[in-house]
Amino acid sequence: MSIEIVPVAGIGKFMTFCRIPRQIYKGMDGFAAPLDAERWTAFSSRLNPHFKLVDSQAFIAKKDGRWVGRILAQIYKDGWKPVGTSPAQFGCLDAIDDEEVVTALLSAAEEWLKAKGADSIVGPFSPSVNAESGMLIDGFTALPMIFVPWNPPYLPDLVEAAGYSKARDLYSYRYDVRASDREVKGSIMARPEWAQRLKIRTLDLKNLKSEAPIIVDIFNDGWAENWGFVPFTLEEFLSVADGLKYVMPDNGGFMVELDGVPQAFGIVLPNLHEILADFHGTLLPFGLPKVVSRVRNHAFKSGRLALFGIRRALHRKAVGGVVILAFIEELRRRSRSSSIDHVEFGWVLEDNAGMRRPIEFSGAQVDKIHRVYEKHLSA
Repeated sequence: MSIEIVPVAGIGKFMTFCRIPRQIYKGMDGFAAPLDAERWTAFSSRLNPHFKLVDSQAFIAKKDGRWVGRILAQIYKDGWKPVGTSPAQFGCLDAIDDEEVVTALLSAAEEWLKAKGADSIVGPFSPSVNAESGMLIDGFTALPMIFVPWNPPYLPDLVEAAGYSKARDLYSYRYDVRASDREVKGSIMARPEWAQRLKIRTLDLKNLKSEAPIIVDIFNDGWAENWGFVPFTLEEFLSVADGLKYVMPDNGGFMVELDGVPQAFGIVLPNLHEILADFHGTLLPFGLPKVVSRVRNHAFKSGRLALFGIRRALHRKAVGGVVILAFIEELRRRSRSSSIDHVEFGWVLEDNAGMRRPIEFSGAQVDKIHRVYEKHLSA
């Protein structure tokens, strides 16, 4: 039978769009189904402020009477331009192992973007570089981590068969907390030259909105020169923060100050996949109270450094190295009162040596590699 590509319009098609990955990937080794409700928040143009920055259109594919794939096409509006790459992007590409289906989905996105004046396409960004980026090319059976995209091994091959080539690789690192990390050691903050200058404080979860402007300012300043970067708006962060306060542990976020000025921050989230497997993506009809109870009572064994930033003025400078070292020491210090023994750092651009070196120096190992693809669009 022929493949039918359907533009997503209306609540029914939108909910189908959000469900497709857990329907076609169910049972695959390495896949963990996210909650539908979280996907609604991420991809709804009414709920995610990201969609104010772009024109977008989602598509779903049907073959032999069943839904078999999906894709999102978007192009940034005037005033918003990713660093060093195209403003025309695709994301949320998920499909069965069928070259015709993948090609049809990509073609639908390409044609829609060409009609908007695009001459090249890059992705996947789902829905943005500040959310879930890249297509998994290595680490398919590694521990599934919250907000980290997963796809089966066949999908990159089918994308490349459609004429796409590598733009950048993104590395995620696994760090296994060791007994020595939880031992009391000397701290760089105790040294006389830094004792009065460095301060680390815990983010105020009850007043996260007051912290938000500082976090967004540091994040945008620190990442401004990175390939693919698009500024994180305050409205976007506030929409994320509303959810973070329910899942972030009390000591999960902290700010590093130098001479009284905030210079770096980090937010570590527990890996919710540990408690969500038996929900199979849906909270209906009585799942929400269970999730809330589990978040409060579960001793999480894994987590992810979900957001991190350090001001650009400290990049490639000795004082910046001190701030990063203090940051790593703080992660180790907080591990003493945490059940988490596996932390994922990611993602990091393959050519970002300034970030990769200290992570690798800490003993972390590359655990997953995601690839961002690009393609020139002929007239």
